[in-house]
Amino acid sequence: RPILIRNIHADNLQAPGLQPEEASFLRLIDKLTNGTTIEINATGTQLRLKPGILVGGQVEHDCPETRNVGWFLEGILPLAPFSKVPLELTLHGVTQGFTNRDPSCDYIKASILPIMEKFGIADEETASPPLLKVITKSTTSSGCVEFSCPQVKQLLPIDVTEEGKIKRIRGLAVSTRLPPTATARVAHASKGVLHRLLPDVWIHTDATSVSKAKHTNKNTTGPSLSLLLTAESTTGVVLSTECAWNPTNQQQRGKELPEDLGVKGATMLLQEVECGGCVDSGCQSLVLLFMCLGPEDVARIRMGTLSQYTISSLRLFQQAFGVEFKVKADHESKTVLLSCLGTGYRNMARASND
Repeated sequence: RPILIRNIHADNLQAPGLQPEEASFLRLIDKLTNGTTIEINATGTQLRLKPGILVGGQVEHDCPETRNVGWFLEGILPLAPFSKVPLELTLHGVTQGFTNRDPSCDYIKASILPIMEKFGIADEETASPPLLKVITKSTTSSGCVEFSCPQVKQLLPIDVTEEGKIKRIRGLAVSTRLPPTATARVAHASKGVLHRLLPDVWIHTDATSVSKAKHTNKNTTGPSLSLLLTAESTTGVVLSTECAWNPTNQQQRGKELPEDLGVKGATMLLQEVECGGCVDSGCQSLVLLFMCLGPEDVARIRMGTLSQYTISSLRLFQQAFGVEFKVKADHESKTVLLSCLGTGYRNMARASND
């Protein structure tokens, strides 16, 4: 059904209306669909969108340098399984940076894609799950990622309530245009904190040198340093956190060492483990959205402390889908059990294609 959004960034006196990354996302939606109508007023503060049919197929898009490509992927993930044909998406843009507000591709691969598999998003013949591959890492528009997702007729209901015990921690420290010792220092400092929790901690380091960056990228990428940590439990629960350091920021340069980044990332992961739940705070709203789109059956999941973004999403889901979640607090484990009845959404584009 048509969507009308008013007062888009109306309080921003310097740049009201749609931002460059938001306009770029609308162009991406237009590429993925057939028959979509987008109307924007002169000031860009009002948007009327009439969605068309999700087609999928091979799509290539250039993302602006104002946001990480993970920001675009996060908006595409709920749509990809309901396309007419399997989606093969190639995005060009920033892959290293803005992780303080945008999910990185490594985070999506480690945390969100395993959750999508639990909803039955996989190829029926080969059982191949959604795949995400980073082709080129960069802090500029020269980065490149490839995302492929099979289409499904309907999602499966989930019942994920057992947290389990943390059995191992895996991580990835990535740097571009920095000495290889930077990632090693991050990994060493992070393991120094995490080894107090359990011995099975392994952090991989990936350093892209200056000379390699110059030869592989058309535009010389800037320096960056990031850390992704993932904790796995005995019941298959995955909790992930990430943090990044950008030396190009003059205010941050010299104030934060690689060791500080490692300790910060480890502390963030321990906070997620302490909050409990079967998903981390970064993908709470996406999981609840998939529950809304599931069959007309009860779906349950246990979460830790709900973020403000998740609470706002719950209100939006009630307005858009008419789905109300039953929230039950578990005072013993200090977690929240959420359950709902799905809307029974089916992939009509695929049904007509079959």
